[in-house]
Amino acid sequence: MAILSKIRDRSMFLILIVGLALFAFVLDPSSIQQFFSSDKINSIGQVNGDEIDREEFAQQVEAYRTQSGGRASHMQSVNAVWDAMVSEKMFASQLEKAGIVVGEKDIWDAMVSLPEVQNSPMFRNEANLFDEEKLKEYIANLKDEADAGNKEAWLNWLETEKSIKQNIERQAYTSLVSAGLGASLAEGKRDYLNENTKMDAEFVFVPYTSINDELAVVSKEEMKKFVEKNPKRFKTEASRSLEYVKFDIVPSEADETEVKNIVASYINDREEYSNAAKATVNIAGLNTSTHYETFMNDNKSDLPMTEDYKYKNQLPATISEAIFTAAVGDVVGPYKENGFFKISKVLETVQIADSVKSSHIIIPFVGATRSTSLKTKEEAKQTADSIYALVKGNKAKFIEIADEINTDGTKGKGGDIGWIRKDQAFSQSFDKDFANFIYKNNAGTVGVVETGFGYHVISVEEQKNTQQAVKLATFARLIEPSEATENIIFESAETLASKLADGGSLEDIAKEKGLQLLSALNLKELDENLPGLQNQRSIVTWAFEAAREIGDSKRFDFDVNGNRGYVVAVLKSKTEKNSADLTSDLIAEIRPELVNKKKAALIKKKMTGASLEEVAKNATATVSNAALVTLNTPLLSGVGNEPAVVGAMSTIKVNKVSDFIEGEKGVFVVKVTNRTTPVELDNYDNFRKQIVAKLSGRSYQLYQVLKDNSDIVDNRAKFF
Repeated sequence: MAILSKIRDRSMFLILIVGLALFAFVLDPSSIQQFFSSDKINSIGQVNGDEIDREEFAQQVEAYRTQSGGRASHMQSVNAVWDAMVSEKMFASQLEKAGIVVGEKDIWDAMVSLPEVQNSPMFRNEANLFDEEKLKEYIANLKDEADAGNKEAWLNWLETEKSIKQNIERQAYTSLVSAGLGASLAEGKRDYLNENTKMDAEFVFVPYTSINDELAVVSKEEMKKFVEKNPKRFKTEASRSLEYVKFDIVPSEADETEVKNIVASYINDREEYSNAAKATVNIAGLNTSTHYETFMNDNKSDLPMTEDYKYKNQLPATISEAIFTAAVGDVVGPYKENGFFKISKVLETVQIADSVKSSHIIIPFVGATRSTSLKTKEEAKQTADSIYALVKGNKAKFIEIADEINTDGTKGKGGDIGWIRKDQAFSQSFDKDFANFIYKNNAGTVGVVETGFGYHVISVEEQKNTQQAVKLATFARLIEPSEATENIIFESAETLASKLADGGSLEDIAKEKGLQLLSALNLKELDENLPGLQNQRSIVTWAFEAAREIGDSKRFDFDVNGNRGYVVAVLKSKTEKNSADLTSDLIAEIRPELVNKKKAALIKKKMTGASLEEVAKNATATVSNAALVTLNTPLLSGVGNEPAVVGAMSTIKVNKVSDFIEGEKGVFVVKVTNRTTPVELDNYDNFRKQIVAKLSGRSYQLYQVLKDNSDIVDNRAKFF
């Protein structure tokens, strides 16, 4: 069954042909014509009537993914490009209305002022000063290369120019908006009074928590009506909720045992029939092999031979003791580590540092890696030997010569390479001969070493944390599920999907079979991730299809970073855009507010009386005091932050008992006993400036404000 599934997955062209044939059979000619009609939606969306072209959008998505080095998922790329293009079109219309025009000179001036351009050696003259002509020459060369067919660098440059232009335009627009964010002296006076008017008050406070929740139950119908009455406040996105079971394709115990036995068979010599020799031949096991890289390649080890040394704590705890007590030449295993079964032969036991500080003088020769030297290999060796004779035992001379002749990043640093960690030194990216010299010689040793980069005179400066380590030849085989295991897992998923199609309950079946039931709540139309599953755009797209009904189910395949398997999903609920349907998030937001309103009504019935004392007595509460309260710091002693209550206190008459005030934490009845206003000032300009500064600091909200006030049509979900 699993094999058939793979065949289906790899036969999209055949499926397309068959599908079109079925269309032709089921649909009438007008329907087929409509299917291929150019009237279908061909834009990704619109911003204030300006369309976002589908082809251009797709090109930019692909470019974004390429620039990210594959780190961004497809939908992350789609969303990033969408935000950029929406922003570009929103600002374009605003720039036109504001009359902001950026010319070529503005772009050029901004470009040449960039630190990256000013400091680039490419654009400096003989006096080591920035030269605009060098930059112009560079741009002209890019254009010539583009005309010759190599367009990539030129297109990148045009994108850079475009980005610079957009930055200038947006800075100009933002500055224009910021300049319009002013404040009057009257507003400055208002802020001064709010900040400095002090109020003393007495109040009765009955908290919402004093009413039992059972007395303030809110029905879903009440919540739905509340949403319908407040459409602007509760703009809801379309959402879907799923329940699903995941079937991971993982090796069975039998698969592990089989791989373990296979790995064990490579320890000793074995006889196999050779088709080439037409006879039985003896094949060396790891026990007797001496050419380890060849052994790994010939026997198709799933991990390559490495040259590194391992400390005891770098090995699995289950095998480290056996390896460190084994003699050189012994083979240990099979053992399991990180999804592999392994056997390891001890090649060497050494005392080795975990990091070494060294310096070098490099003498490259013709043919060496990254070399531009004209020296022959023999001439380079003679030079290295001569330098060695000069610098051995003379650190000052070593530094002098290194600074004079080195051509790498150590020039000017006395040849200092710095600290190199053991794992770095013995990795494939580091030269093996260099690593062996600095790690297998004591601190203070100086010597000549040939590497792929030339001849080096190396000085071992310092070594840290020397301890016992082993060098291993490790053969590994990945533990993979067998075809039989894959078929069993596929059949389990397919059986579940079939039972659901026949009307079965996912929850009941999962419970019966001991399967973990997972949920994805309130998925949005452009989501791609489910709990426990990344990059599952196909599942989300399926859930949002127009024909999808609650209770529909389907089996999906997944392959995420090598983790493969199947998902059987059921659509549990659906909410359309701006509907009054109650999602779990919406209920969580609305319920506490409506519960408090019901509790407030019950509290008010108890808070009766002409004076605070009567109100307190009837409500079984106390009269509390608040001193020196201001609008800018609306804190009531023993209660906390209550802006609505303090706001009401600023307007009611002194010594008059207020009406009920519904606050953040309960219901209040207040009497202001004293309100002290500050002295009048001759000028409120300082307070006006404070308001302006606060407004200017909110210019970062400009993009969101423009977006909220733009007419945006988003068709991304129809294409991605």
